[in-house]
Amino acid sequence: MSEPAANPAVNPAVNPAATSFPTATITLPLGPGVLRTYSGALLCLEILFGGLVWILVASSNVPVPLLQGWVMFVSVTTFVFSSAYLALLITGLADRINTDWNFLDLFYHFIALLFYFAAFVLEAATTAASTAAVIKILPNQTTCILKPRGNILTFLDGRQYSINVVATIFAFVVTLCYGCSMVMGFKRWRK
Repeated sequence: MSEPAANPAVNPAVNPAATSFPTATITLPLGPGVLRTYSGALLCLEILFGGLVWILVASSNVPVPLLQGWVMFVSVTTFVFSSAYLALLITGLADRINTDWNFLDLFYHFIALLFYFAAFVLEAATTAASTAAVIKILPNQTTCILKPRGNILTFLDGRQYSINVVATIFAFVVTLCYGCSMVMGFKRWRK
């Protein structure tokens, strides 16, 4: 006697739902080889400089918590997400998760670019607000503030001002890194 033909509807070993998912789409190499690509190098720079922004803003006196709170939120959040993304690529786990990694890479870097640009502008505004007023010390040791420009006025000593200037510069560098990563992600996604 001959065996009956294997019918997927009758054979419970073959699950048609499991075979209908597409494989993971990623054009970046997995494993340590990702660090030899421009995208991997930019991801490392995003983590490094983003961590520096986080450290510098945390080490300042945070004269305007509303503005610099957003800078801290963005720097910490993108630091954690970029580190997790790099860990997924280095360990090769991205290949086991069925999703379009090229689109997720583009989407993540677009959102991070928007958030970091806003953080850069707010950090620059906080830093510029400390030089917005003319402070004059009168002969009787009275401090007089003349014509503050804008709605924000901060008082920073030289060290705090320098820390905020460096944090602003690094926030701009990280914004550029996320912008370049987004452009490269867009090119990978279009292919």
